[in-house]
Amino acid sequence: MKKMTLFEKYKIKTDNEKLYERALTHTSYANETGTVSYERLEYLGDAVLELIMSEYLYNKTDYPEGEMTKMRANYVCEEALYNYSLKLGLNEFLLLGVGEEESGGRMRKAIVADIFEAFIGAMFLDKGLEEVKKFIYKNVVPIIEEGKLSFLHDYKSTLQEFVQTDKRSLEYEIVDEKGPAHNKTFTSVVKIDGRIYGTGTAHSKKEAEQAAAADALAKCVK
Repeated sequence: MKKMTLFEKYKIKTDNEKLYERALTHTSYANETGTVSYERLEYLGDAVLELIMSEYLYNKTDYPEGEMTKMRANYVCEEALYNYSLKLGLNEFLLLGVGEEESGGRMRKAIVADIFEAFIGAMFLDKGLEEVKKFIYKNVVPIIEEGKLSFLHDYKSTLQEFVQTDKRSLEYEIVDEKGPAHNKTFTSVVKIDGRIYGTGTAHSKKEAEQAAAADALAKCVK
């Protein structure tokens, strides 16, 4: 059974395969076969994912509320969900109606993004919140922390453009590093003409620099 490949790949043991099948059932297929689509599971998965990403940002950063809200929006936007879903190969297991299949639905961004949330919703019902968190931290968080989501807001580039208008110098410096090798925390400062304008702390040097740039921009650097 093709779906079992996905279960085996991600070590998901379940007695409720039908639930996951529903998470991958598009309305076009549901209408043709008289089954149930993923829409309700998508609704549930959206809320579960937002909670997990909120907790992740709260625990992994010291950003203010507004900044965490912006970052969470980036991490759960359609483009992000589309990337996560493709990374997992969920679209390979989509159940589509004949017309939707022929028109390229298997790669349609909205559909591929939707099934990621639906899949999370199914896992939540089947396994509970802690198992979903483990899955997200294993398969999604690395994508975020390695900076592989090119669509995320690039505060460093924005700050660079801001500074270049006045032809001022810009540099980043890691000023602190704490924690064990598997869970380090880095603190970066950003300097403009040698003066510190922003500070950021995160679990990678790249994210710490982005946080420092965001901090500087939030202070309306002049």
